[in-house]
Amino acid sequence: MNSRNQSYVVYVLLFIAIIAMVIYSFSQNATTSGVLTINQLASEVQNGKVARIVTDENKLTVTYKDGTQKSATSTKETGATLVDQLTALGVTSDKLSPDNVEIEIKPPSAWLGVATALGYILPFLLLAGAFFFIFRQAQGSNNAAMSFGKSRARMFTGDQPTVTFADVAGVDESKEELQEVVEFLREPQKFIQLGARIPKGVLLVGPPGTGKTLLAKAVSGEAGVPFFSISGSEFVEMFVGVGASRVRDLFDQAKRHSPCIVFVDEIDAVGRQRGAGLGGSHDEREQTLNQMLVEMDGFDTDTNIIIMAATNRPDILDPALLRPGRFDRRVVLDRPDVRGREAILKVHSKGKPLEPVVDLGVIAKATPGFVGADLENLVNESAILAARRNKTTIGQSEFEESIERVIAGPERKSRLISEEEKRIVAYHEAGHAVVMNSLPEADPVQKVSIIARGMAAGYTLALPLEDRTLTPKKKLQAEIIGLLGGRAAEDIVFDDITSGASNDIERVTQLARSMITRLGMSEKLGPMVYGQKEELIFLGREISEQRDYSEQVAEQIDGEVRKLVNESYAKAKDILKEHRDKLDAVANRLLEVETISREEFEKIFPPPTPKRSGTPTYAS
Repeated sequence: MNSRNQSYVVYVLLFIAIIAMVIYSFSQNATTSGVLTINQLASEVQNGKVARIVTDENKLTVTYKDGTQKSATSTKETGATLVDQLTALGVTSDKLSPDNVEIEIKPPSAWLGVATALGYILPFLLLAGAFFFIFRQAQGSNNAAMSFGKSRARMFTGDQPTVTFADVAGVDESKEELQEVVEFLREPQKFIQLGARIPKGVLLVGPPGTGKTLLAKAVSGEAGVPFFSISGSEFVEMFVGVGASRVRDLFDQAKRHSPCIVFVDEIDAVGRQRGAGLGGSHDEREQTLNQMLVEMDGFDTDTNIIIMAATNRPDILDPALLRPGRFDRRVVLDRPDVRGREAILKVHSKGKPLEPVVDLGVIAKATPGFVGADLENLVNESAILAARRNKTTIGQSEFEESIERVIAGPERKSRLISEEEKRIVAYHEAGHAVVMNSLPEADPVQKVSIIARGMAAGYTLALPLEDRTLTPKKKLQAEIIGLLGGRAAEDIVFDDITSGASNDIERVTQLARSMITRLGMSEKLGPMVYGQKEELIFLGREISEQRDYSEQVAEQIDGEVRKLVNESYAKAKDILKEHRDKLDAVANRLLEVETISREEFEKIFPPPTPKRSGTPTYAS
């Protein structure tokens, strides 16, 4: 019974006690309203006014015979009969004859003693019950305070698994890595007899949304063993030593339920590299990490406990946590390729009514860079959109619309802009599209629209023909030129520039500086990395860059970045001047229909050269 229910019980008991006292008070008032003294009763009997007297123990109920029947109550003396008392008070024997007055004597009630006892005992019982629940509630609060150092891990039994490897797609290599963990948990003796030591810890590494937690649950579901799930941040509290206590309690629970899996999500919350903070809460984090290292190192080969952890930042974890004997196996979950995305779409669309014309392969090709969480959101958005359109099935158009919603946000058709601004936006997006279509290294344009989405007044969507892991220098330069196409079109057509290219310029600057300082794509500066990034842990997410180059090199970096951006801008203007007729045609068509598909765009401006594959480009 929780504290809330206990409070309800106390209130109910107090209410019953109050009602009982009120009822008892009314009954007392009712009995004392028509009371006669024994002397008055004797006088009434002597005068012949009494018709009937009922004796119940010492209580007398008197009924008169004066035409209107009325009753009164009297009480006789204990230890004497009613007749003796009335005779002693002067009532003659003829007045007590059956002809004058009828006297009825009731036998004593068997429940009278019980009722009398309850009348005295019940109030005390109610008060005792109220005090009992109050003290029990206080004791429960004390127990909650004493259990402050207990583990908050949630335990899931493996009897009825909700997630198995069949529910995880797009990470075939990772599933193969974890298959031997499943086999060890199912048949540990097969490995122990040969002297094999299964990895004590498995670290799942990958970008957010790639399915690290889902894969850990699938391992538990396949093995059919208990699964303890806890977040790294749940160990650390404001009191020093609580995190270490919770770690000990967690591992004690795991040993009692062996074989089992202990899954620590976002382990970087407590597993950061030690000695990098400035005291305070970081001391508590270090103690928690130290206790975790001790517990993991103390496992025997026959403990049958697998520690699984997930993080998207393995670079900041403490080296002692990653050494063999602790987290000695690292499973990387990367962004899925086109086949993986198609498999993930099949998993999430299972049970949903899709139209026969829906091709998940086409949708997978149109979603490069999407992770499992993005694809799940995509399918859900498609189902919501179909329901809003009062459809019973999900069609290809809903999936295509949902892709744009996930990338850029929902459409804002109600946004009112002037005709002049609409014309500027049309030429801006047409500039992106024409420049991208003219470059062989750029991605093919899939859609151009001047309908506002999210924070963008319009957008140009270019998707690659196939996935690529490596990005060539020419592809990055083409992306910079394409992003600058919108600003170049404004400059050429209106002889003025607007703030609409702010996001494009920001992305161009970051990409150009990354090419020069991180990727070694500058002929003047050579294949070197300039500046080492490091995180200031005690300042949260703030990241500083350690400057390991001189002021002269800094000037050269700025010059190379400026040169790359200026040359790309000039290239974009040259392309638009060469294809000014195509720029006008695309912009005018956008002013008419607001959105142009890939087929309609290529009718206006066929691509001069075959397109190559690459990463997707989204220009606003």
